[in-house]
Amino acid sequence: MLNRVYNFSAGPAVLPEEVLLEAQEEMMNYRGCGMSVMEMSHRSKMFDEIIEECQQDLRDLMNIPDNYKVLFLQGGASLQFAQIPMNLMKNRVADYIVTGQWAKKAWQEAQIYGTANKIASSEDKTFSYIPDCSDLPISPEADYVYICENNTIFGTEYKKLPNTKGKLLVSDISSNFLSKPVDVEKYGIVYGGVQKNIGPAGMVISIVREDLITDDCLEGTPTMMKFKTQADAGSMYNTPNCYCIYMCGKVFKWLKKNGGLSAMQQRNEAKAKILYDYLDSSNMFRGTVVKEDRSLMNVPFVTDSADLNAKFIAEAKAAGFENLKGHRVVGGMRASIYNAMPQEGVEALVAFMKKFEEENL
Repeated sequence: MLNRVYNFSAGPAVLPEEVLLEAQEEMMNYRGCGMSVMEMSHRSKMFDEIIEECQQDLRDLMNIPDNYKVLFLQGGASLQFAQIPMNLMKNRVADYIVTGQWAKKAWQEAQIYGTANKIASSEDKTFSYIPDCSDLPISPEADYVYICENNTIFGTEYKKLPNTKGKLLVSDISSNFLSKPVDVEKYGIVYGGVQKNIGPAGMVISIVREDLITDDCLEGTPTMMKFKTQADAGSMYNTPNCYCIYMCGKVFKWLKKNGGLSAMQQRNEAKAKILYDYLDSSNMFRGTVVKEDRSLMNVPFVTDSADLNAKFIAEAKAAGFENLKGHRVVGGMRASIYNAMPQEGVEALVAFMKKFEEENL
């Protein structure tokens, strides 16, 4: 019997049990080769098959067009905050929509390389909403417009992409990666750290349109930071994160087996509805995001008392509900209900919250 908790961590986060059991079975001896994937050469035929199959499965899931490259990169999403302006900021100008902590960090990092305009923000109300992006003051000379599509800390999510008025759109989708279908052609670059909704920590997947992959980078851009270096080498200019690629590949197969991204969206909407419906009816707990901008992946909530918040987190942990403490920036609670979180986990959490409310009102 597996002694598993319900893990609501924002990342590293819950993985499908089926995937973990498969990895456990192959840990010491991958497909009869006598060694673990963690031990094999990234230049071997066996690993070449792993990375090629992983990429193809992702292409199938997202319907990625042929003129986009899939790059498996290290450094996480945070390194992309620098890599993107290094590769794209030809005019040394870019526009940023700041809707949370990570978009803000990306905007701050871009200021090192040129003029990073903050053309919209929701910081005035603690990032609790997505600003109107239908008629933004897009800079004529901007090389791209940047967004973070789902805000892990504050629990907002774009329901409609911004009107970039013809400018290139770059999006960080770390925490809603593969949670629903995506039209890749609407983006120049769409990328995400895998540790939230896909795999173990240590890698970012960047999907880059081919015409953006050139040698024409900012002066001083390190070789490793050029998209062209990585694309030309098939993500293996240096030793990649082999085991993470292997695990992501297993998750991609799990997603395909379970109906793909349309099925995931239906599952995620059903799970989120259970939790949001309870929050809307509760006399103790309340969500912190305007209804129309609520994330399907990250659900922050609070009571009106810091002491009650702390009591709830402690009692929930004792009952087997892990990692419900909100991010240190905002406090309160947060339930991350990624693809691998089963519906019964959300139902169990809501049942516990109801019981806690009855006992503490």
